Amino acid sequence: MSSTPQRSRPVWEWAWNTLQNWQPSAHNAWLRYGAAIALTVLAAWLRILLAPAEEGGRFLTFTLAGAVAAYIGGLGPGLVSTALGTLLVNFFLVKPYGELAFDDVQNALILNFWHLTTQVIVVGSIWLLQQKQRKLEDTGSALRTSRKRLQQTFQHAAAGIAHIALDGHLIRVNQQYCDLLGYTEAELSHLRFQDLTHPDDIELDEKLLKELRAGTRDKFARQKRYLHRSGEIIWAQLTTALIRDDQGRPDYLISVVQDITPYKRTEEALQASRRLIRQAHALIQMTTWEGDIATGRYKAHNNSHVWIGMQTNDFSNDDLLAIAHPDDRERLVTDWRRAIDGDVQYDATYRAVINGEDHWLAVRAEFERDDDGKATRAYGVTRDVTKQILAEKEIRDLNDTLERRIRERTHELRLAYDQLESYSYAVAHDLRSPLRVINGFAQAIVEDVQDLGPLGQTHLKRIMNASAKMGVLIDGLLKLSQYSRGEVHRSDIDVSGAATRVLEEMSAGAQGRRVRWTVAPHMATQADPGLLDALLQNLIGNAWKYTSNTEDAHIRIYERDVDGKTYICVQDNGPGFDMGKAEKLFQPFQRLHMEREFEGLGIGLATVRRIVDRHGGDLWAESAPGEGATFCFTLAAQDGSHVSQNTQHDARSQAPAH
Repeated sequence: MSSTPQRSRPVWEWAWNTLQNWQPSAHNAWLRYGAAIALTVLAAWLRILLAPAEEGGRFLTFTLAGAVAAYIGGLGPGLVSTALGTLLVNFFLVKPYGELAFDDVQNALILNFWHLTTQVIVVGSIWLLQQKQRKLEDTGSALRTSRKRLQQTFQHAAAGIAHIALDGHLIRVNQQYCDLLGYTEAELSHLRFQDLTHPDDIELDEKLLKELRAGTRDKFARQKRYLHRSGEIIWAQLTTALIRDDQGRPDYLISVVQDITPYKRTEEALQASRRLIRQAHALIQMTTWEGDIATGRYKAHNNSHVWIGMQTNDFSNDDLLAIAHPDDRERLVTDWRRAIDGDVQYDATYRAVINGEDHWLAVRAEFERDDDGKATRAYGVTRDVTKQILAEKEIRDLNDTLERRIRERTHELRLAYDQLESYSYAVAHDLRSPLRVINGFAQAIVEDVQDLGPLGQTHLKRIMNASAKMGVLIDGLLKLSQYSRGEVHRSDIDVSGAATRVLEEMSAGAQGRRVRWTVAPHMATQADPGLLDALLQNLIGNAWKYTSNTEDAHIRIYERDVDGKTYICVQDNGPGFDMGKAEKLFQPFQRLHMEREFEGLGIGLATVRRIVDRHGGDLWAESAPGEGATFCFTLAAQDGSHVSQNTQHDARSQAPAH
C-alpha cells in the first residue's frame, strides 16, 4: 500500500505562520528571558560591527531589540531587553568600555529618558496587543467549542429537534427527528411540517403559529399526532418557540418533539380499563372502596358509591351504620372489629335499607397493617347481591315444593306398587286355581278312563303340558315383578367370590357336563347382595344353558375398562346371536333361539336388566353368530340424568365402541 508524499511548505511560509501564531505564554520563562538577553547582546554586537556609535542613533538599535524581545517573550522579557540595552548604550558601545559614553550629562539624561519612555510604550503596546490577541483566540476557541457542543447537542439529543421556516418548510433536523418519522434528513428538507402532521391536527398548529407571529405568545406546547413514513400514527409532545432577528421580526421556528406513543397507548389502555371497571361496577352493582381505620373515613372509586346508597364517594362509619338494617347492625360492628384485630377475614353479608327498600350487600375487605400488625387502611369490595339472595330463596322454595311433591308422588307410587303386588298375587292365585282344576281333571281322565284312545291321550297330554307351562309363566311374571320393587341396600360385595360360588353350584348340579370356567380375582362392587346374586344366577345360568351343545364349553368372568368405567363381563363360547336382533334381548318373554334348541321363557335377561336399572348402572351385550356372547354390566351410578326407559333399553342392547 503506497502513499503520496505531501509537498513541504517553504521555510518563509512556515516562519510567517509561526510568527503569526506565536504565544509567549506557551513557552518556558527561562527560554523567553534568555532569548531577550541574547537578542539585545546580538543587537549591540551588530551595532558596534556595522555602524558607528553615534549619540542619538545608538538607541534605535535597542528599541528594535526590545520590541522583538517583547513580541517573542512578553512584557517581562521586553523590559529586561530595554534595561539591558540602555546599560549597553551608556557604558559599552564606545571606548573606554565601562565608562559613560556621553560628555554632556544633561543630554545623556534627556536621551535616556525619551528612550526609556518610548521603549516602555512600545513594549507595553506589544504586550497589550498580545493580550488582546490571546483573548480573541480564546474567545474564538470557546466559540468553536460552544458551536461544536451545540451541534453535538442538536444531533444527539434524546428528542427530535427541527428548525422550521415560517412557511412550514423544514430547514434543519437532527437524527432523532429523522428516526421518529422514518425519513432521511435529505427527504425532510423538501417537506413541510404540515406534510408530516395528522390532518386533524393541522388546523390547531396553524392557529398557534399565527399567535406566535402576532406576538400574543412566544411559545406553545401541545400533544399532537404525526404520520410516520410507514403510515403509522405517532403521538408526540411538541414544544415550539419563535426566533426573531435583531430587528424583532419573526425569523424561524424551533420545535422539540418527544415521542409519547407508548405513554399514549398506556393512557388509552388505562382509560379503557377505567371504562370497563365503571361498566362492571354498574353491571354487577359493585362498589370498590378504601378507608382509613383511624379516622373511620372511606372513599369509593369510580362513582360506585351509588350502589350502596351513599350520597357522595366520601363517607364514614356512621353513614354505613345509618343504612344498615337494625337487625344486622350489631353483627356488622362485631365482624368489622374482629377483622381489624386480625382474628378473622372480613367476608360478610348483611342487609341495608337503600331508598326505603331492603337490599343484601356482600362485603369483602383486606387490611394494610404496620410493623406491629395494627390495621391502618382497609381495601374492599361491596356487591349488591339482593337478586342472588332472592333467587336462592326462590330456588329453596321451589326445592321444598318439589321435595314435597316428590314425597307425595313417591307415596302414591308406593301405594300403586303395593296394589300392583297385591293384584299380581291375586291374579296369580286366581290363575293357578283354574290351572289346578284343569290339570286335575285331565289327570283324572287319564287315570279313570281306560278306553281313551291314542288321540285322546295326546290331547290330554297337551292340555297338561300347556297348564304346566302357564304355571311357569305366572311364576316368571311374579319373579320379574318382585325384582322391580323394594329398596336397594348397597354394601361391598366380593364379585369374584359370588361368581365362583354360583359356578360351583351349577357344576355340582349338572352331572355329566364338563364346563371349563375362569373367574378373575379381586373383582368387587357395591350392590344389593340379594339382587346381585340373582343377577349372577341369571347371567351365568344363561351362559351355562347356551353352551350345553358346545363340546369344549368355556365360561369366563372378568373386568373390562370402557370409557373410564369398569364393567364386569360374563363371556361364553356358545352359539351367539345376531346383533341386528339385539333389541329383543332384554325384553320379557322374547327369545332369539327356538325353544326346541334351548329351553327357557325369556325372563332371565329381562330380570338382569331390571336389577341393573335398579342400581342405576349400565348393561350391554356383544356377539356374533357362532362366536359366543359377552354380557357386561356395572352397578355404579352413571354420570348424567337417566333417559327414558325405552331409550335406555335400546342403547344398552348395543356394545359400545372399544
